[in-house]
Amino acid sequence: MFGRKKDEPQSPVNVQPVEQSSESADGRKSGPTPKRSAQQANRQRPLVPTDRKAAKEAERQQRIEAQNRLRIANESGDERYLMPRDKGEQKRYTRNFIDSRWMFGEFMMFIILAFLVISLVFQSNLQIQVFVQLALWVVIALIILEAIVTSILLKRRLVAKFGHMERGVRMYAAMRGMQFRKLRLPKPQVARGAKVD
Repeated sequence: MFGRKKDEPQSPVNVQPVEQSSESADGRKSGPTPKRSAQQANRQRPLVPTDRKAAKEAERQQRIEAQNRLRIANESGDERYLMPRDKGEQKRYTRNFIDSRWMFGEFMMFIILAFLVISLVFQSNLQIQVFVQLALWVVIALIILEAIVTSILLKRRLVAKFGHMERGVRMYAAMRGMQFRKLRLPKPQVARGAKVD
């Protein structure tokens, strides 16, 4: 009823089109386009390597190389291999600004250790215990005051040089200022008293 006319030739059923290689003289196409399933099969990699020992050794070598690059970067200041928290022009300027100054905060650990030893030695003497506690609070107040003054000076320098101050730079400067100079990473690249521009 709604079918085709009887005299119309029937098209063959279930005949796959044959992919032909159309190699042209200019070399645009060298062969038939591979099927999607074949492309996906070529891209698949095993989840578990066939040779676990070799894979573990290769991973260990990569880890050692990354650690060596980070160590060299920490010693030389090469920003390509530094950790993300140390990258950027403002961070580099902040490091140089802090490293060029004498900071009271960098001796904080030694002062606290000295106070701890004194308080342990003179446990029975109440007067010395009170003195040690007062001195400890004075040291903490001086370190906080130094961090505030340093951050104000640093902000002025950064705004004058870069036009703005990035987020987190103040905390970065404060934490670096409370580390002993020889233990700072990346290592200081400027001498104390050097002029930082």
